[in-house]
Amino acid sequence: MSVGLWRAMGLVLRRDLALSLRRLDQLVQPLVFFLIVTTLFPLSLSPESSLLRQMAPGVLWVAALLAALLSMDGLFRGDAEDGTLEQLLLSGQSLGGIVIAKTFAHWLVSGAALVLISPLVATALGVPVAAFPVMMLSLGLGTLTLSWLGAIGAGLTVGLRRGSVLLSLIVLPLAMPLLIFGANATDRAIGGESATGALYFLGSLCLFTTTLAPLAATAALRITLE
Repeated sequence: MSVGLWRAMGLVLRRDLALSLRRLDQLVQPLVFFLIVTTLFPLSLSPESSLLRQMAPGVLWVAALLAALLSMDGLFRGDAEDGTLEQLLLSGQSLGGIVIAKTFAHWLVSGAALVLISPLVATALGVPVAAFPVMMLSLGLGTLTLSWLGAIGAGLTVGLRRGSVLLSLIVLPLAMPLLIFGANATDRAIGGESATGALYFLGSLCLFTTTLAPLAATAALRITLE
């Protein structure tokens, strides 16, 4: 990548982060949803710690997956509607680099934020402190992968009026391996077992999507904009 492209990516990243901080409702909404969904389970079920601990991996991952989906539709839509995306395309900079910057910004304000508050939720579900590192690492890899998958879906649906529903239908089936192996890694960590295998799988998925998703999302955006 050229120096000019790195600078353009940095500017897009800073711009998206600044816009997210100005729109606090969009920033807080996924976090509040994550907290509410995970808190409902201890309130609606038996407060017995052993039962909550058994359910914790599935509850954490399903809630994180659904919370991340809330903000995916706006990944490119706002810039497409006000013409910013077309201006970025006409600027001569690589659209792939812009996609990478915007997707990483999305992960920082959604996925990374979910990872940071996950210990608070995990404590309410009876997850032992010793399992927190594996839980947070698995959620970090999973949410980053989910952001890349969301970039593809958002690129395909950015021109549709009700694209959020179609976006969910595209991303959710692709996210099933993340849910399975992420919950498995968290469950093994809670049980004091090694979660290396599940973490390796999550890491390989993250690397695979990081490599190919920008290309697919760029192609989808070019088709939409043209």
